[in-house]
Amino acid sequence: MTHSPRWPPGTPVRTRRRSVERTLAGRLEAALARPAAQQPHWPDPDRARAVVRELAAAEPLVTPAETRRLLDRLGAVARGEALLLQSGDCAETFADTTEPHLRANLGVLRRMALVLTHAAGLPVVTVARAAGQYAKPRSAAVDADGLPVYRGDIINSGKPDRAARTPDPERMARAYHHAREAMAVVRRLACGELADAQALHEENRRFVSTAPGGRRHTARVAEIGRGLRFMTGVGALAPRLGEIWTSHEALLLDYERTLLWIDTEGPEPGLSSGLAHFLWIGERTREPDGAHIAFAELLANPIGVKIGPRTTPEQAVEYVRRLDPHAVPGRLTLISRMGHDRVREVLPPIVEKVTASGRQVIWQCDPMHGNSRTTETGHKTRRYEDILDEITGFLEVHRALGTHPGGLHLEATGEDVTECTGGAGGPSEDDLPARYRTACDPRLNAEQSMGLALTVAELFAAGTARSTEARR
Repeated sequence: MTHSPRWPPGTPVRTRRRSVERTLAGRLEAALARPAAQQPHWPDPDRARAVVRELAAAEPLVTPAETRRLLDRLGAVARGEALLLQSGDCAETFADTTEPHLRANLGVLRRMALVLTHAAGLPVVTVARAAGQYAKPRSAAVDADGLPVYRGDIINSGKPDRAARTPDPERMARAYHHAREAMAVVRRLACGELADAQALHEENRRFVSTAPGGRRHTARVAEIGRGLRFMTGVGALAPRLGEIWTSHEALLLDYERTLLWIDTEGPEPGLSSGLAHFLWIGERTREPDGAHIAFAELLANPIGVKIGPRTTPEQAVEYVRRLDPHAVPGRLTLISRMGHDRVREVLPPIVEKVTASGRQVIWQCDPMHGNSRTTETGHKTRRYEDILDEITGFLEVHRALGTHPGGLHLEATGEDVTECTGGAGGPSEDDLPARYRTACDPRLNAEQSMGLALTVAELFAAGTARSTEARR
């Protein structure tokens, strides 16, 4: 646990700030000196350090005031008063920093959120995997061809060429500039066309009338339409949706260390990342003694930690103790990624142990990463039915324990890709090569995403009805 510096009465403010800066700078260097998994070996370390210095002087993409607003919204999720929906590309590419691509991804995120908020009767906090999700952890150092593995556009290229696969620190600067462009688009769309709930509803109405399997959701979408018309009919303003927050995995530490504000508004001074509103630590970098968890301890941002089937209840409690030392609701999100065949077995003792600690964390389900498999043709894919089953198991666990299932963390795109199989009219394994475009892991396409959201909405609505009946 860390402690706020204490100064004698009358110490000048400027002196206090210099003391905080020195303290945090020392703690940052100590954290980054720990073993760090999944980091590239830069061929020219001096150039890498120079890029880090250049980026440290760049303009931050988000402000501490924005991250504090998100923390407030996430506090409502932790208290059971809202839901969290996080979605976007597995790995963003520089080539996809375009308005059409971002509009498609953010549009399906908003449309899913609209469905979930009406089904659950709760506001939905929308967080995009966007404007920074350029680095990816990998399970091997080389690929099947013996080349250095692709680690995301921020580190190397996906082209099957040794020179292209060599880590290049200049890509960190390119990633920052692409993130800045993406952030501008996110902000514009969030307060523009993607803020109009009625227009998003019309998109959902067209989906149920034309998509395979969509008709079974006609009643749900019609109910949403009646709700929107009621709001307008009683004199309310046309429904406008709130901010879209940005997030990415805090993986490449040379990049993550560059744009850090000092934020003194919390229980103790901390470092607020200027790169994204929300950061998470992945399954492959969550070692308790590693650099990533130590780095996350210093941040004022809301933090997530992916927890897989190897996570013990004791480990989960340690993450809570270290990453939420002041028991701030919404500060920590535990992102369960167990696999559909393990979630009902592994998750309950973790939830029970953390709940017994008295902390209000957000419980979020990532139904993607525990359900990956590779076909005989070499395509990495996920079955829609397995994804839905993990979400169902996640909801069952929380209902049985009386805890709040806080939300979903998906890899999904609004584009018509063929990367995950199944769903109503979804691709088969034979269809995968047709439009397999992901830079790394398979994503749900637009129809699968909306089908999933509508089906999960039914599960939420059923659970809400049972809870209401039980209270009677």
